Amino acid sequence: MRETERETGPEARRGRDDRGIRKAGAGGTADSEGSLTDVEGLLVGHAHRLDDGWLSGTTVVLAPPEGVVAGVDVRGGGPGTRETDALDPGNLVDRIHAIVLSGGSAFGLAAADGVTGWLAERERGYPVGPAPHQVVPVVPAAVLFDLGRGGKWTARPDAALGRIAAEAAGVGSAEGNVGAGAGAVAGDLKGGVGTASTRLPSGVTVAALVAVNPSGSVVDPGTGALWAQPLRVPSAEVHTAARRTMEEARRETERLTPNTLAAPLNTTLAVVATDAALDPAGARKLATTAHDGLARAIRPVHLLSDGDTVFGLATGARALPKGEAARLAETNAVLAAGADVLCRAVVRGILAAESVRTPGGVFPSHRELYGARGPGGETARPGAG
Repeated sequence: MRETERETGPEARRGRDDRGIRKAGAGGTADSEGSLTDVEGLLVGHAHRLDDGWLSGTTVVLAPPEGVVAGVDVRGGGPGTRETDALDPGNLVDRIHAIVLSGGSAFGLAAADGVTGWLAERERGYPVGPAPHQVVPVVPAAVLFDLGRGGKWTARPDAALGRIAAEAAGVGSAEGNVGAGAGAVAGDLKGGVGTASTRLPSGVTVAALVAVNPSGSVVDPGTGALWAQPLRVPSAEVHTAARRTMEEARRETERLTPNTLAAPLNTTLAVVATDAALDPAGARKLATTAHDGLARAIRPVHLLSDGDTVFGLATGARALPKGEAARLAETNAVLAAGADVLCRAVVRGILAAESVRTPGGVFPSHRELYGARGPGGETARPGAG
């Protein structure tokens, strides 16, 4: 199990400043599963720290300069959000300019301040006056709980980290221990950022990005299969060894942090987007339906100790059919695809995550316990290579 100070992989090569902040934007490990930025016009950036007591970060989804239609659905019992009320279809503002997903619990909402300032400097926002600079960027945000997982309770995202994530935004997205997924934990496994997309027969694109950090499990405890992939069952030998390693990690985490919280606090955050021309009510419905994807991949989900939040975005680049029946059918196809891609993105986040050991705990990854997946989906035995 690697130490955070020895971080390797694509995200480690994407840039690091003198404070140890790492940036990741375009590229990364996304493969044939696709990326949120397959919805043309959207950009994704990550910033995080994985050393000196840190295990946290921020992910930013940037809209085109004119903004995008957005909605939100909060299902968890312990959410931490900002400007989600503005997304009600009955309210004034019908477009947002960025979405911020961040670690740091309520403290991490400060990351949105940095993104708001970055946008304002570029005169991107809701116009409130005649001059180009008289704008107010609309930047809804949601946070997950990862406090103390790097060993230092006060190591959490701020406005500066949010700005760095915005500056790093590009096409494609790194996955795993990046951005808001840097400190994510999924039950007994290391969580992370995952992304996926699909194109419907009509040509409409639907995509998702998620920071997987649930109180519930992504793995069937009886078989070791991912809930989202029940037919891919590891051998009994591998699963028994994995359960033993997870129990050892729990005991070691308890030893390292004897005064930690009694119950887990988590939250899974996601953005589901399409280029279909949905109105604000349709974008909210996209977010609502996408929660089904979380329920397929995580059990249990939407607990009181979670703050599960899904944002729905629609760029409007592709018009829906004009006929009522055809329009309904296409809208339903978009909604169903939103749940599908979010479920797949959860799997990507779990498979891309890497094991971490910090002064705040030991968090084994799925790939360490069950083996890495090859490009064709084959599984290598743990320790093989």
